[in-house]
Amino acid sequence: MTYQCPICQQSLSKSESYFRCENNHQFDIAKEGYVNLTPANQKRSKAPGDNAEMMQARRRFLELGHYSPLSNRIASICSDVIRTDTPSLLDIGCGEGYYTAQVSSKLRQKDKTSTTYGLDVSKVAIRYAAKRYPNCFFSVASSHKLPFPDNSLGAVLRIYAPCKDSELYRCIAPNGALITVTPAARHLYQLRERIYQDVRLHDSQPELIEDFELESEESISYTMSLEQGDAFDLLQMTPFAWKAGDELKQELKSASTFDCEADFTVRVYRKR
Repeated sequence: MTYQCPICQQSLSKSESYFRCENNHQFDIAKEGYVNLTPANQKRSKAPGDNAEMMQARRRFLELGHYSPLSNRIASICSDVIRTDTPSLLDIGCGEGYYTAQVSSKLRQKDKTSTTYGLDVSKVAIRYAAKRYPNCFFSVASSHKLPFPDNSLGAVLRIYAPCKDSELYRCIAPNGALITVTPAARHLYQLRERIYQDVRLHDSQPELIEDFELESEESISYTMSLEQGDAFDLLQMTPFAWKAGDELKQELKSASTFDCEADFTVRVYRKR
């Protein structure tokens, strides 16, 4: 399988240094190995997506293993539900590739021919992902206009990331799987209660995704004991950072310990 041109939707052929379609739309392959499939006229800003500071905070936090229970379970689920005749998976909104790489490793244990793609709008994050995880295929692209052919993906992993239902349906193969991860009711409750006066529990109702049927659902909940500024990195990698005051930021930076709940819901949907 190859990428699809984001301009004319024709198949892209790969050379050593670029991808090109039959209409001569060309996309260079960066030295780190990723390809930027976001045409200049489709960018909403000069540097969309997470910036370097957010990406580095997420990388430090994840590498300490605080979300390992989630990442391990995601990898297992992806391996269990992916179609064996279409062993290709896309991680939408993959960031710096933490989950992408773990899923890829698990899939290749099952099937050496499997292929794992990571996609994100942040060039900073994709550059890091491609440099660190050469066994995955990374691209800078929009999740609302996926650069993949029709019915080409055995599964899609979507952790928080938005995507049009129609694009998911178009790209996932018949009877293929969509794996979603969303914050459950008490996710990061202790952090949120320090920011908001009225803390509302996250909505736990399953998302209705057109032309997909909910196949399974499970919760992953535990308490994280964060030390030596880990709580500040957690704050920086979330949208809550925009709401937090300087006093809280300084407190989290210097906190010797900070206990915070992690609460996720993992769902598997099947394309009808």
